[in-house]
Amino acid sequence: MLGFYAANAQYVEPEKAEKDAIKRKASEIITYPTVKFDSVETRAALTEGNGTITGVAFTRPKSTYGANNPPRKILAAKVTVRLFPVTPYFEDYYKLWKDKNLNNPKKNKYVFMEDKAIRLRLEAITNTSGEFTFPNMKPGKYYLWTSVDYSLNYNTKEYAGTGYTAYGNIDYYKQQAYSNGFNDFLEAFVEVKSDGKTVTVNLKN
Repeated sequence: MLGFYAANAQYVEPEKAEKDAIKRKASEIITYPTVKFDSVETRAALTEGNGTITGVAFTRPKSTYGANNPPRKILAAKVTVRLFPVTPYFEDYYKLWKDKNLNNPKKNKYVFMEDKAIRLRLEAITNTSGEFTFPNMKPGKYYLWTSVDYSLNYNTKEYAGTGYTAYGNIDYYKQQAYSNGFNDFLEAFVEVKSDGKTVTVNLKN
């Protein structure tokens, strides 16, 4: 009788989905800002002041043709609003991020911030009316963004069969309901010009 012993495999074949993900990652072209990130400057911009940034996050659906009673405005309820101070590093990032030759997910091209730059931010959660507040803000320029998911309902005619009569053939159709999901990106720049000032902003697409 042959003896068997347990051993660790030298190589475990990944699943196909894992392989595809690795290939996509390898083909990605990632661009980072060339301006050096200054964590001291960024932390100083986020220290407490006496100002307030408040506002409402919402979107207006654009793909409404054929939709059933689409709303004119969709409030971004219970979403996270992220705030970044507008530093030279962030300005460089935003300029690159807006460049479709550099930031184009369809072509596996991306513009990223450094991890430590992403972490240095403030966050607020909207209420069911899409309202949010950032208290204790010092004078300065800030960038706010969030995203909102929503769906619209539609009806379409679906072929249900053909009837044969003395006057010819009649095609029958029935109403088929379906929905499409959307995700809208909302952003805004805002400036607190003096200490203690309250600034109101509409965060929209």
